[in-house]
Amino acid sequence: MQHGEQSLEKPFDLAIIGGGINGAGIARDAAGRGMSVLLCEQGDLAQATSAASTKLIHGGLRYLEYMEFRLVREALIEREVLLELAPHIIWPLTFVLPHAKEMRPAWMVRLGLFLYDHLGGRKRLPGSRSLDLRRDRVGAPLKDDYRKGFSYSDCWVEDSRLVVLNALDAAERGAEVLTGTRCTQARRTDNGLWEVRTEPVDGSVHPRVIRARALVNAAGPWVTDVLRDVAGLNRPAGLRLVKGSHMVVPRLYEGDQAYILQNDDRRIVFAIPYERQFTLLGTTDKPWNDDAADVAIDDEERAYICRAVNRYFKAQVRPEDAVWSYSGVRPLYDDANENVSAVTRDYVFDIDGGEAEGTPPLLSVFGGKITTYRRLAEHAMEKLLPLMGQEGENRHAPRRWTATAPLPGGDMPGGDFEDFLAKLRSQRPWLPPELAYRYARAYGTRVNGLLGDAGGLGELGTDFGGGLYQAEVDYLVRQEFARTAEDVLWRRSKLGLHVPRDTEDRLREYLGGTTRADDEGMAAK
Repeated sequence: MQHGEQSLEKPFDLAIIGGGINGAGIARDAAGRGMSVLLCEQGDLAQATSAASTKLIHGGLRYLEYMEFRLVREALIEREVLLELAPHIIWPLTFVLPHAKEMRPAWMVRLGLFLYDHLGGRKRLPGSRSLDLRRDRVGAPLKDDYRKGFSYSDCWVEDSRLVVLNALDAAERGAEVLTGTRCTQARRTDNGLWEVRTEPVDGSVHPRVIRARALVNAAGPWVTDVLRDVAGLNRPAGLRLVKGSHMVVPRLYEGDQAYILQNDDRRIVFAIPYERQFTLLGTTDKPWNDDAADVAIDDEERAYICRAVNRYFKAQVRPEDAVWSYSGVRPLYDDANENVSAVTRDYVFDIDGGEAEGTPPLLSVFGGKITTYRRLAEHAMEKLLPLMGQEGENRHAPRRWTATAPLPGGDMPGGDFEDFLAKLRSQRPWLPPELAYRYARAYGTRVNGLLGDAGGLGELGTDFGGGLYQAEVDYLVRQEFARTAEDVLWRRSKLGLHVPRDTEDRLREYLGGTTRADDEGMAAK
């Protein structure tokens, strides 16, 4: 630490570096156990990998092929749990799998879907079934070559909002959440604590030094950088970076079904209805060896996605059709598999120190997927508490509590979103139907905190365009840690796809700050 810097604050139980889904999930779990928590994120919540997913809560059908039965089972169980906890931002989605004779044989697909139906104790979602694509309406968008197919169910998730809601719940349970704040140094002290130095990225306030009984490194693609450059530890790397890119194109087909397309390299590409007017296509799998902050889709990936889609659909897609694209770097655990697509999506903890060693513990997270973030957080706490000597000190706090506690906005009776939406429209008849639907999906039962006593659109303040009103912007700043135009338009929502061209400039002026273009690792066309 710098000479003269002192920390007079009471030590936190837990300091967490990284505001993606794993960091936010661990913060929520720990805060709900009665622990004092500080979460430090150098950018915005969900600014990197967590906002660059395919936006699915799923078991990972293709992982069965790699014998990842435990991972798939855990993910399938979590699929149902999360659907109960957040029915506003998570909902069922039907997937159509056209059968291509030259790909996996039909019996193998049937077997995989049978396992998928039964491995995780499915309760709410429909089971798989065979399809005659010549007669079923879902076959209409596909080329006539594809006559047979299958359908199964998974769930959609608003990924960046899932991160924000976990951080919000953590904060409401007492955690301190710092965005735009970089952790520059972490060192163990002689009194059995971590001493952590944090600095606002914009230099608006002086650096701060806090102390913590344990440290979690959930920095995603930068996990090894934090180990080496922040904590000063020389640990085995254990990290494999894999780039995944997606394209968003004008809507390819009618209907609310998604498609899972088998490719000739034995990978799969999804086509998913997106933001009413669009179709989401992806993803790719490419090794990545550069800075994760500089990731963007390349021409090879665009061509790869288009080839896969054009193989199946009557409507053909060109790279230049993309209205938006985004890329992210998945921080996978390096299991030494030569096939990038076969690298495990399971998570692994690296633990350094602990009570037995007489040093405060550091837990680093490698790998993981958005579907299993809640179980990852539970497992992290189960690993940390004994190392902190806390198993006997927190008997007043619940051991496992997150499986039954709805996320903010998700406490709808029976998880019935349609009933909630109907009541919102009845209570606020002045809301245009599309705006009422978007508000209900984004904020759930918290929507009245945004709308307040408003009795008409004119009472929501400045109209920034595309259905974005001042009341929503103020709510996002006040409640959901938003600071910039990009936070509002691309992470708290996807309004960036819908608003007029001048909205971003007007919003930036209103918020009184400037931001870097594409600072979330996403590249607009």
